[in-house]
Amino acid sequence: FLFMPILSKIFGDPMERVVAKYQVIVEKINQLESQFESFSAEELKQKTIEFRKRLKKGATLDDLIAEAFAAVREAAKRTISQRHFDVQLIGGVVLHQGKIAEMKTGEGKTLAAPLAVYLNALEGQGVHVVTVNDYLAKRDTNWMGPIYHALGLSVGCLEHEKAYVYEPAVLDQNELTVEMVNLKEVARGGAYSADITYGTNNEFGFDYLRDNM
Repeated sequence: FLFMPILSKIFGDPMERVVAKYQVIVEKINQLESQFESFSAEELKQKTIEFRKRLKKGATLDDLIAEAFAAVREAAKRTISQRHFDVQLIGGVVLHQGKIAEMKTGEGKTLAAPLAVYLNALEGQGVHVVTVNDYLAKRDTNWMGPIYHALGLSVGCLEHEKAYVYEPAVLDQNELTVEMVNLKEVARGGAYSADITYGTNNEFGFDYLRDNM
């Protein structure tokens, strides 16, 4: 252990080098912020179509990561009035790379997830977001739904006996909104047909077993 400080001085802190690599991506995202702020709602939604066309022409998800994350950040600012901090952007990159991003309660895990979810949903193969219970699956679909909707993607969620898709409710200005008001109950296949599906490991697992036994 006495050699560790000496080795760190010679070779550098490994974690600092990792963070520095992520910071390069974060800086690219931040540089795009003013450009994405200038887009109209329709222009922002059209970016999804553009990204998908570029993927078909040979671009990779890593090629699109800065622009895709900038689009998600802008959509979040406009729809739920929350802006991703740099640490959440790093969390999104880590998730996209298939690694574990540990974030404490209050550090914005729910908001960080849509960054990687949106990017991977661009391939059109469907993205499953696994949560720990039915309530969180339903809550996060309703809470993050406006972000995905603003970018032209559909999102659904699973419960033990029900399934839903996010569909913005048209409410009178004087009508009180209630939690989950933007979730429309659908057949189970409807939630799976969405670009993004939230659910628990139990629901995904048992649905798989039912379909393959």
